[in-house]
Amino acid sequence: MPAMRIFALSYPALPILLALTVVAPHVAMANDSGMVEKKGPGTADASLSPKQQIDNLFIALKRQRDPDQANLIADQIRTEWNDSGSATINLLMQWADKAVQEKRNPAAMDFLDQVISLKPDYAEGWNRRATLNYAIGDYRKSMEDINQVLRIEPRHFGALVGMAAILGETGKDEMALKAWERFLEIYPANRAAQEQVNTLSEKVAGSRT
Repeated sequence: MPAMRIFALSYPALPILLALTVVAPHVAMANDSGMVEKKGPGTADASLSPKQQIDNLFIALKRQRDPDQANLIADQIRTEWNDSGSATINLLMQWADKAVQEKRNPAAMDFLDQVISLKPDYAEGWNRRATLNYAIGDYRKSMEDINQVLRIEPRHFGALVGMAAILGETGKDEMALKAWERFLEIYPANRAAQEQVNTLSEKVAGSRT
């Protein structure tokens, strides 16, 4: 959830939330073996559609077991997500980000509402609003937005982190564990998620004894 990095969080998921928000200035392109090379922006394979490109990246992410290589693939996926394909939507998203950074949450919310109204099938608009709703403490609305993200893009690992955070903070440890497990099915090399699963598994097992 990209805007999450600027807010202070108490939940133990903070390290992974921070890790998932950083997009490297030089993104990664996965090759057939699942290894990646750093590339500059705009170096995607022009022969593939955006959907084919992101599908290939998710295949590589699932196969990759090296955390650093996996992080480069995840960076490229986030880069693909951030581009709505519309100059207007991209501009509104930039304005929303700037408003959040300046702590003008009502303005940011208005920009994101416009994004969702203009392009309701753009998952990142919902995801960014979910992040903002989380930051202002409206977990119900944040979870509603997260569910919309996952309806559009079930592999959205950032939204799954947000879901796990909300479930954990509201005492729903078993459901939070399931969200983290779902995350690892998509992004198995992420160490922070592995730690969350181990910690929650022990906590849930202890509560049953």
